[in-house]
Amino acid sequence: MNAKQLLKDAEQRLMTETHKNLQEAAAWELHNALSGAAMDALAPIWSRKEAERFPKRQAYYLSMEYLVGRLVYNNLYCMGLLNEVSALLREKGVDPAILEDVEDDAFGNGGLGRLAACFLDSAVTCGVPLTGYGLRFRYGLFKQVFLEGRQCELPDDWSRFGDPWSIRRPEEAVIVPMKTGNVLAVPYDMPVVGYGMKNIGTLRLWQTESLHEVDFPLFNLQEYAKAAADKNKAEDIVKFLYPNDTKRAGRQLRVKQQYVLVSATLQDILRAYRKRHGSNYSFLPKEVAAQLNDTHPAMAIPELIRLLGEDGIDFEPAFLMAREIFAYTNHTVMQEALEKWDLALLSSVCPEIVKIIRKIDQRFKKEMKAAGQTISPELCIIEKKRVHMAWLATYGSHAVNGVAELHSEILKKDVFASWYNLYPERFQNKTNGITQRRWLGLCNPELCDLIAGKIGHGFETDLDQLEKLLPYVNADLCGAFRQVKRTKKEQLAHELSLRVGFSLSPDMVFDVQVKRLHEYKRQFMNALSILVIYNQLKQGLLKDLPPVAFIFGAKAAPGYVRAKAVIHWINMIADKVNQDPETCDRLKVIFVPNYNCSWAEKIIPAADISEQISPAGTEASGTGNMKLMLNGAVTLGTFDGANVEIVEEAGKENNYIFGATVEEINKIRETYDPTLIYRKNADLRKALDTLTDGTFPDPDGNLAELHAAILEGASWHKPDHYYVMLDFESYLNTKLQAIRDAGKADDTFAEKCLMNIAHAGKFSSDRTIRQYAKEIWNV
Repeated sequence: MNAKQLLKDAEQRLMTETHKNLQEAAAWELHNALSGAAMDALAPIWSRKEAERFPKRQAYYLSMEYLVGRLVYNNLYCMGLLNEVSALLREKGVDPAILEDVEDDAFGNGGLGRLAACFLDSAVTCGVPLTGYGLRFRYGLFKQVFLEGRQCELPDDWSRFGDPWSIRRPEEAVIVPMKTGNVLAVPYDMPVVGYGMKNIGTLRLWQTESLHEVDFPLFNLQEYAKAAADKNKAEDIVKFLYPNDTKRAGRQLRVKQQYVLVSATLQDILRAYRKRHGSNYSFLPKEVAAQLNDTHPAMAIPELIRLLGEDGIDFEPAFLMAREIFAYTNHTVMQEALEKWDLALLSSVCPEIVKIIRKIDQRFKKEMKAAGQTISPELCIIEKKRVHMAWLATYGSHAVNGVAELHSEILKKDVFASWYNLYPERFQNKTNGITQRRWLGLCNPELCDLIAGKIGHGFETDLDQLEKLLPYVNADLCGAFRQVKRTKKEQLAHELSLRVGFSLSPDMVFDVQVKRLHEYKRQFMNALSILVIYNQLKQGLLKDLPPVAFIFGAKAAPGYVRAKAVIHWINMIADKVNQDPETCDRLKVIFVPNYNCSWAEKIIPAADISEQISPAGTEASGTGNMKLMLNGAVTLGTFDGANVEIVEEAGKENNYIFGATVEEINKIRETYDPTLIYRKNADLRKALDTLTDGTFPDPDGNLAELHAAILEGASWHKPDHYYVMLDFESYLNTKLQAIRDAGKADDTFAEKCLMNIAHAGKFSSDRTIRQYAKEIWNV
C-alpha cells in the first residue's frame, strides 16, 4: 500500500464512521481512521505470518508491562509511510501534530515495559519467532498531575475513544480458576510491525471479564450493585497496573494479576500445541521456550505443572519439562525489590499453585540432601511462610540472566551467590538494548538523516554500522550536529510551552533526568545539587557557568511516600528558582508531568547531559542511558549498571563519571557516617536543611522524613542508605564541569557527543534479542 491509498482509505473511514472529512475530524477521529486503514493494510501480511509460525520452535515473552507508546507513528514509520502521510495531510490543510493529542497506550510504566516493547520490535525485525503476552490494563499505572507541586493520580483513560490497534478474540478466551471466583481472560491481539513491513508479530494482552455479565434476578429485585458485583470484581483485576499494595487487598489484587497473566498465557500456548500433537507432550520442550521478564510471571512454573497434571502428567516429568521451557531475567539487585508472597495470600487466590510450590520446595530439599548440601536462608524457596519468587524462578528455570555485565557479576557474587554456587551453568549476562528504529529513526529524524548522509541507512537494522561515522567526526559534522541538537531543543521548548505552559530557552544547556522515581535513582541528590548551584549563583559565584535547564520526568508509586515527597520538593525548588529574577535567566527547573513514552521521544533527543546517578551496584542496567547516548547526550553517571559498558565503548574521556565504585562502597558500608560529611560541607548542609528549616512548607512531615533518612536512618535502613552524602561533592564538581563543557562554543563537547553516537552499536536490542534467541531460547 502507498501513502495516497492509505489516506484515501482513512478518509472513507472517517466519512462512514463519523460523517466528517479530514479537516473536520477531531484528533482521536483522525487517529482511529488512519490506524484502521493501516490495520487493513497490515492484515493480510499479519495473517500469513501467523500461519507460518508453526511447527517451528517458538519463544514467548511473559511480561507484566509493555510500554508501547503512541503506535500510529511507530507503525506508519515501520511501514515506510510516515513522512509521506504527514506531507499529504499538510497538503490537505491538516497538521499531523494533531495526533500528539492522542494518549499513549497505557500497558506499562518504566524500563521494564519499554524493554519488553523494544524486544518485540527487534524480534520481529530480526526474524526471531517471539510472541509477547501481557495484561490489557484499563487505566494503566495512572495519569500524573501536580496540585500545588504534589503528585496526584488520576485514571489514565487511554482507550476512551477506542483502541484501533487491537483485535478482540472472544473465541479464544480462557477461564482462569481462582478461589475468589473464576474469571474469563479475553485476548486482544496487537500487531508488532517489523521495519520495512517484512514481518509482523503479535502482542497478546489479556482482559479479565466476568463469566456472567449480570445477575438478572438480583437486578430485577433492584439490587443493582449486587447484580453487577461479579462483573466489577472480574474487571477490577486489570483496571490498574501495580495497584497500591500497602494493604492486603492490594497485594491480593497483584497476585490475581500475576496469576491471570500466567494461567491464561499457558492455557493459550498449550491449546496451540495440542492442535498439533494432542496430549503427547514429549515435543513440548522442543517447540516452546518461555522467558519470564522479572518475577511477576514466576507463577508460570507451578501453573504449567498444574495444567500438565490435569492432562495426566505426573509432577516429576512436568517439573523437568517446565525447567527446560522457562528462563528467568532478573532486573534488580535490591533484596527489598525481590518479590515474596505470603503463602496464605497465595492460597486465597490460587491454592492449587501453593500445593505445587510446596512440592517444588520439597523436591529442592531432597536434591540438596542427596548432594550432602545444607540449605541456607538464601536458598529457601519457602521461608517463614513466604514464597521467594526469585528463588522459585531460579530453581524452575534452565537459564538465569542479568541485564548488564556489572549486574550479572553482582548476582553471581552477592544476591544469587548461593544459587550460582549450585548451578553456575545457568547464569548468563544479556546486556539490555533499545530499538534504534524508535529511539533514533522515529524520534530524531534530523539526526538520523545527518548520519545517513555520511554512512547510509544500514545502521537502522545494524547499529554497529555507526562506527563508520568515526572518520567523519570533524568541524563540519560537529557544526551540523549542534544545529540538529538546537532544532530538537526548539521542538521540546515548543511542546513544553504548548502543553505545560513553561517557557524554556533552547540556548540553555539541557540537563536531563527522566526515569522512575525511586530513592536509589537519586533524583534527591540532583535536587540537592540544584539548590547548591542556585545558592552559589545568588552569592555571585559560578560566573563562568552557562545558562542551564534541569529537566525531570518521573512517576512515583502511589503508596511510596518518600518518592512523592521528593517530587513535591523538586517542584517547590522549581518554583523558587524559576521565579527569582536574579537567576531565572541562568537557571531553570522543570518537572514534566505525566512522563511517558511520547514525552521521552521529545526530551531525549534534546538532552545535552544524561543523568544516570544511582549509587554503584544498585541499578541493574538502565535503558534510558542508552537512548540518551544514541541521541548524542553525554553520560553524567556512576560506575553502575550499563553505564560501565557505555564508558567502555565510548571512552571515559567522552563522558563524566563520578562517585564511589562498588568495591569502595563495600569497604566503608559498615562504618559509613554521613553526619561527618554534613558537618564538614556547609553548602551541602544548607541545601539539605531546607527540608526542615522552613524554606519549604512541610505540614505533613514528609520533607522532614527525607532529612532524617539521610542523617538518622530508619527502622529498616541505616543513615543515607543510598550514599547521597558520600558521592555529593564528586557529583557536583563533575556536573559543573559537564555543564561548562556543554556551554562552550567550540567543537569539543560536540565531538564527545558524536563519539557516544558512533559507539552506541552494542546497545541495540537487535543484538540482545539475537543473544537470547541463540543462547537461551534456541530458536
